[in-house]
Amino acid sequence: MASTISCDVAIVGAGLAGGMIALALKAKHPALDVRLIDSAQTVGGNHLWSFFGSDVAQGDRWIVAPLVVHAWRGYDVRFPAHERTIDATYYSIESTRLDREVRRVLPADALMLGRKVSGASATAVVMADGDRIEATGVIDARGAGDLSLLDLAWQKFLGRELALSVPHESPRPMVMDATIPQIDGYRFVYCLPFSPERMFVEDTYYSDTPDLDIPVLGARIDDYVTVRGWSVESVVREESGVLPVAMGGDFEAYWRSGGARVAKAGMRAGMFHPTTGYSLPDAVRTAAMLAGLSDFSGAKLHDATHAMARATWKSRGFYRMLDTMLFRAAEPEERYRILERFYRLSPSLIGRFYAGRSTLSDKARVLTGKPPVPIVRAVRAIAGSMSS
Repeated sequence: MASTISCDVAIVGAGLAGGMIALALKAKHPALDVRLIDSAQTVGGNHLWSFFGSDVAQGDRWIVAPLVVHAWRGYDVRFPAHERTIDATYYSIESTRLDREVRRVLPADALMLGRKVSGASATAVVMADGDRIEATGVIDARGAGDLSLLDLAWQKFLGRELALSVPHESPRPMVMDATIPQIDGYRFVYCLPFSPERMFVEDTYYSDTPDLDIPVLGARIDDYVTVRGWSVESVVREESGVLPVAMGGDFEAYWRSGGARVAKAGMRAGMFHPTTGYSLPDAVRTAAMLAGLSDFSGAKLHDATHAMARATWKSRGFYRMLDTMLFRAAEPEERYRILERFYRLSPSLIGRFYAGRSTLSDKARVLTGKPPVPIVRAVRAIAGSMSS
């Protein structure tokens, strides 16, 4: 028989954004009755999330600190004509740690996992089995809305965590190795040394299409590992993904596509970096903002998340313009030159870029000098984007 459950805040979607919001709300409002709902049996799915230290404001680090599993000082990049070690902190969070931390903080009845949702409004969640949750406010963090409303390219990847029989002797992350054959747009390999005998290797593409051929990418990872001289004992874990790279679109239409008057977070709110597709820094900011509220009504939660998402979208036109140049002005096999030039700039500028906080001076520095794409083609691409 169907039942009705009452609570203060119902979070639909137990991914990165939903999990962080639940943790932040319970930390700042211990008495708040928070429910975290997902059709999956675990929080966070099967993911690895990485971020630069400068991606997260000092005042918000309390949210991510308990989740960090790996940390490094410095990272490498490598291109055909340029390689460099950049002095910056870099961190990784594993979904298993997020799952464990959420289970530690939230009471057992707050985790409503393995429960499929059929609909959500600003104050109610209807479950597929007929149960209903009545909440003071609902936050929808179930993933992307209607992406067809945005002008997108894609960052897609296959990653494998490898157990090695011989230590790899790589002290730092290789955030971009673009010395490999350029296939399907801008291609690079990303490597994280978890331990002397454990390496995470990801084959990544900035592509015009979201198509992902797992066996082909797996074979390319095998080839790369062979070239590096690493002896693989086993594949510990594998994950794949396709992230949106935004060049434009109708933000308000996208927001409404996920529920017109419902509070939203994560990809569903359009809260991702237009160039990288990464959502972790915005997920932390959203969780911190919501934890600072005292009114958790559906209307207040909607207005707060909508205002943040809209302001974030408006502030990131520069990145969407650069994405347009990357995908519409550069030949696919030449896209790496844009990143190669970018990584000759100052570490502080690079850090602000990834954090989505580029200054006017940063923007001018990125755009000045010898252009890595034909200037006429770049102007046409930007003009076409602005008129669409």
